[in-house]
Amino acid sequence: MDRCDVIDVLEESVTLRRAVTVELKGGGRFVDQARDVVTAGHEEFVRFRDHDQVAVRDISFCAPAEPHEPSYASKT
Repeated sequence: MDRCDVIDVLEESVTLRRAVTVELKGGGRFVDQARDVVTAGHEEFVRFRDHDQVAVRDISFCAPAEPHEPSYASKT
């Protein structure tokens, strides 16, 4: 998964307030909600609700923790 795809998934988590599954390059894995994606010193970091800040470069994979529920709310 490339950096841009990881950032897209994390930003979606921030916007929709939904949890994501995160796999780290060092082998760790957790589920949490991203609170913010920030740039500091030419590097992107993600701030989570219940976990420490993580550098985007340390994330090997992330995806929504739950599938998106189809909804007609925005269409009515």
